Amino acid sequence: MNDKTLDCSDLDQYMGKAMAPARMKEPLHNNDFRRWVQAMHYPNLLHYDHDFAAEGRFGRLVAPQSFAVSTDDGHGAGPCCVGMIQDSHLIFGGDEWWFYGPRIYGGDEIVNEKIPFDYAVKQTSFAGPTCFQRGDNNYYNQDGDYIAKQRSTAIRYRRDLAVEMDALDASEDPEWTDQELAELEHKKYEFIKMMHDLGHGKRYWDDVAVGDELPVRVIGPHSIASLATEWRAYLFTIWGGTHRPGMDMASFGFTEEFAGHENDPVMERDNPELTDGAYFGPSRGHLFPVWAKRIGMPRPYGYGASMGAWILDYLAGWAGEWGQVVHCKSAYRGPAFTGDATFMTATIVDKLVDDNGRNVVQVDCKMCNQLGTVMATAKAEIELPQK
Repeated sequence: MNDKTLDCSDLDQYMGKAMAPARMKEPLHNNDFRRWVQAMHYPNLLHYDHDFAAEGRFGRLVAPQSFAVSTDDGHGAGPCCVGMIQDSHLIFGGDEWWFYGPRIYGGDEIVNEKIPFDYAVKQTSFAGPTCFQRGDNNYYNQDGDYIAKQRSTAIRYRRDLAVEMDALDASEDPEWTDQELAELEHKKYEFIKMMHDLGHGKRYWDDVAVGDELPVRVIGPHSIASLATEWRAYLFTIWGGTHRPGMDMASFGFTEEFAGHENDPVMERDNPELTDGAYFGPSRGHLFPVWAKRIGMPRPYGYGASMGAWILDYLAGWAGEWGQVVHCKSAYRGPAFTGDATFMTATIVDKLVDDNGRNVVQVDCKMCNQLGTVMATAKAEIELPQK
């Protein structure tokens, strides 16, 4: 391809048509939740401490709201990356979540119904013509309860143009002093202590006001080790754990070295190491510098789905176990690179009773690195109990 166009015509045939649903082979286990919150740096006792959870609202361990995406076979990306775009790669561009009330517990079996939604092509400084493609993930439990809807956005771009334009620099990890690292740990604990102080108590809608700021949440510095830990918390990365859809990654336009055999049920029985997208396939750019550069990234970088989880956990941790995130729309502007730290802030911008009679606060959330570079923004509605 010598021109600078992006042919997305093949995508049209998939829009609005349901794909094969995602299903785990066995019921969920409490350790799945523990592994998830540990990987997402979310030490909320409600999701990993048996004794604490038993004394609370739910009487047992419960999954965090962010966990739904872990029950998919491709961290929510499946319905927003179907169709051929030649010599392309993708990164996450954002998520919009709606939560309907039911929670996920050990023993549950979750089905995700996936439906491609729409796409649009825009010019970007990163890769020229870029496809912003959206797809819906609808999560249900074994009783048919509608748990959540996730509308994911994939940013699909010409891999060769991203490398040619070289819009992202800073190929070396920043260095942190011992004092700076100690300050980060202190700042992290402030958010953790806020959750401990609230405990099983209620954060009342009546007691918060427009203009209130949530405590800062800090994650990082990110490393290849922390990113690999995140990857392993997604259940579909475990050998034999998922009913594999048998996706042909080459049919999406991934080049041979990035297509691989991820989600290939035949290869999983023959040589499962080749089915792990982190080692071979579309996700290898996250963990290996040489592969990151081949898709236009300066160094290894984090997962968009994890950024979405960080935001949901941030807001839900503040709300407490008697509150819940009911809606959150996040836009990702840049990934979490190795060596960087992530800082989340949020401000209450409105208080209202919504159309469903729920007492909610609306918050604006921002995610930045240590240099103040904006990584993501989000607007969310959080339901809180009333006195």
